[in-house]
Amino acid sequence: MIGYLYMLTAAFLWGLIGPVSRLAFTYGLTPLEVAFWRAVFGGLLFGSHAFLIGRIRVAWRDLPSVLSFGLIGVALFYASFQLAVQAGGGAMAAVLLYTAPAWVALLSWLFLKEPMNLHKLLALFLTLVGVAGVSLQGGDVQIRPAGVFWGLLSGLTYALYYLFGKIYLQRYETPTLFAYAMPVGALSLLPLISFHRAELPAWGAIAFLTVCSTYLAYSIYYAGLRRLEATRAAVVATLEPVVAMVVSYWMWGERFGPLGYLGAALVILGVFTMMQAPSA
Repeated sequence: MIGYLYMLTAAFLWGLIGPVSRLAFTYGLTPLEVAFWRAVFGGLLFGSHAFLIGRIRVAWRDLPSVLSFGLIGVALFYASFQLAVQAGGGAMAAVLLYTAPAWVALLSWLFLKEPMNLHKLLALFLTLVGVAGVSLQGGDVQIRPAGVFWGLLSGLTYALYYLFGKIYLQRYETPTLFAYAMPVGALSLLPLISFHRAELPAWGAIAFLTVCSTYLAYSIYYAGLRRLEATRAAVVATLEPVVAMVVSYWMWGERFGPLGYLGAALVILGVFTMMQAPSA
């Protein structure tokens, strides 16, 4: 059960990314700037952690994969998610992010040789139907093509976190991996950014995103991933869009219709279905 507790805590912290990012947008930062500063300061935290525990080195044979993860799993993922928040709101972005379990199930079956049993298929079905319900609901949250595109792209790139972590956490500590990936992500975003003067609340939002929703969330999440299969971890973490929906409503008045709330309930049901699945 400790693995599930880790996952649920990480999901809660990640569910705050969209609403808090909107705060940064409101006070002067663009989506790409938020993605950039999150990667910069996150890299400093993970790098310092890796140095303090004496785990700063990565084998030459693994370096290309770790650096590629920085390009796709940090730069592309962070940017696409922030652009989805800007185009469709924090709740919608978080929900579209959770097309990731379908990708994880397929890729884990193909590359990690994880079994695909009936419980997992049912949990994935419930989760994806729930995601569809939230996406197609008729509330105040409007669906825009740009928001859907960036949201789906963030889901695809997010799926790599499960697979990358499952492979490389057997060799390295979490701070070690992100000490390399975060700077690569930041450098990849740098040519695309025009920097703006932002007000103090925007930097407070960046501080929260970096410390709580990045450094702590990833550390907790990968501690849980060591104890769970990649597919199972992906579905448990789908509490994130539910958190995002509630907080986005509270902070920004993003209201979902009845179908959206039904979808959220199906996401939760999918989580509990996965928790009841027998271990492989």
